Amino acid sequence: MKRLIFLIAVIVTVQCAHAQELQAKVTVNAQRVYNTVDKKIFNTLQSQLNNLLNNRKWTGDAYQANEKIECNFLLNIDKVVETNVYQASLTIQAARPVYNSTYQTALINYMDNDVTFRYVEFQPVEFNENRVQGTDPLASNLTAVLAYYVNMILGLDYDSFSPKGGDVYFQKALNIVNNAPENRSITGWKAFDGLRNRYWLAENMMNTRYNVVHDVMYTYYRQGLDNMYDNETDARRAILNALRQLKNFNDQNQNTMIMQFFMQGKSLELIRIFKKAPQVEKQEAATILSAIDVSNAGKYKEELK
Repeated sequence: MKRLIFLIAVIVTVQCAHAQELQAKVTVNAQRVYNTVDKKIFNTLQSQLNNLLNNRKWTGDAYQANEKIECNFLLNIDKVVETNVYQASLTIQAARPVYNSTYQTALINYMDNDVTFRYVEFQPVEFNENRVQGTDPLASNLTAVLAYYVNMILGLDYDSFSPKGGDVYFQKALNIVNNAPENRSITGWKAFDGLRNRYWLAENMMNTRYNVVHDVMYTYYRQGLDNMYDNETDARRAILNALRQLKNFNDQNQNTMIMQFFMQGKSLELIRIFKKAPQVEKQEAATILSAIDVSNAGKYKEELK
């Protein structure tokens, strides 16, 4: 009996040591094109993408089951470009647990509108970081986009636990950008494709001029949110200090993608944090937030008055 228990313990330990990093859910929504394409194709694609994200090892670290990063990928098929070629948008959401609580704070909440890819049912859905382009750039583009955002999620998660801890994954994301599939139908990987795309996000994350943003991430999550249970006053002050740093950064570097990316989806969380703050802190937070998150300025002024 003891031997059996020992064997079970060994098996569980080995499984945990090799556990993948993500608890990902991929949803493929093709309602707009169901009349022209067999629905079953997208069910197959959804299953293959879930297998890719959840069964692949993305880091060299061992993750326990409760350490997996919860994330959602919603692939909305917008139209059929040609036979087996689709134009889509991808919404990426990932969360991180806050220490000593059941609360999950957002790491990323972003929509990428430039995902064009080729898919034939049951074709291999794979990603090779040494051959990002593959033999068919259009077929490789979808997995390249997904791998790019997986590395962004990993980078943000590691950054939130240690200063600049995510650099290796931001570099991997930049490597995907530099070796991205090329085709006249593919966009989002080049500087000239726009001001808000995969190129600019990876560039901003690896630009040494913007290092302060990585410090902000660590302060916000680790020194701020993770300490809310033990010392709410000090935790809130840490978050306010992070906002001051962001304000200074934004004043010196107008219109960066990294700024918009960090603030996206955080307004309600920030309002909850500062709603119970002393009036002086509350007013300072409202002023800073209205300046760095202009689209939600009215909300901050109303809720934090």
